[in-house]
Amino acid sequence: MQNYLDQVIAWFLAGTPKLFSALVIFVLSLYLARLLSNFLKRVLQKRSAPAGVVQLLGQLTLWSIIVAGTISALQQFFAVTAFLTGLGILGFTVGFALQDIMKNFASGVILLLQQPFHVGETIGVKGFDGTVLAIDLRATEMRAADGRVVILPNAEVLSNPIVNYSRANERRVDFTLNLSHTCEPGDVRKIILEAIEEVKGVIREPEPVIVFNSLTDSALELNVSFWVDVTKNDPLHAKDTVLLKVKSIFNEKGIEIPHPVQAVYSKS
Repeated sequence: MQNYLDQVIAWFLAGTPKLFSALVIFVLSLYLARLLSNFLKRVLQKRSAPAGVVQLLGQLTLWSIIVAGTISALQQFFAVTAFLTGLGILGFTVGFALQDIMKNFASGVILLLQQPFHVGETIGVKGFDGTVLAIDLRATEMRAADGRVVILPNAEVLSNPIVNYSRANERRVDFTLNLSHTCEPGDVRKIILEAIEEVKGVIREPEPVIVFNSLTDSALELNVSFWVDVTKNDPLHAKDTVLLKVKSIFNEKGIEIPHPVQAVYSKS
């Protein structure tokens, strides 16, 4: 009995430094986990990230550091290499099966951190233009211009060019006119400029650009560009207003817009 007690005491004394080291590592990991988790939450809150995302990322950071600290502490008593190897194989298998979900999750986190767009803004991505309805960790939901609700996986959104229309206060409007060879270019320019200046929200700097682009057999091709303040007028509405005004003045002054002409020859 005495020998057994002596062995226990000797084992305890020999393991005391390791036990002390393990406790220090574990306590430090707890402190560091809480510190980094709170720091990450503050950063995300300053960037106006959704509350659910802030809580989720904070908890992921907290428990990741705690798990790493626990493994380091257990390493003081026995080798955990074999355990970690098996755990790694299992994690690889699960990760491979859920790679699409994890890819969308990671892309959602990046979108929420970088904030290329917010809910309520109008964007264009992957051939769809519309208003953003929701941004979560798997997909982005938006209402297209034709009323359809489109749900795009975050990985698709992040890997494609994103056009944010809401963050552009000025938009350029372009259109082309085909005019008859009999028209006077100077008079046409003046008419178009007057029509543009009457449109609400038109920006004078940069100035409207009216240039003849090409000369074909049947028409003079005219390119027109001007800028609009989107906070005062919609670009499509501005373009519609200018075209209607130009058409009305052309009718009054007898300026013709040429029609396609095709010659047909017949043999008797």
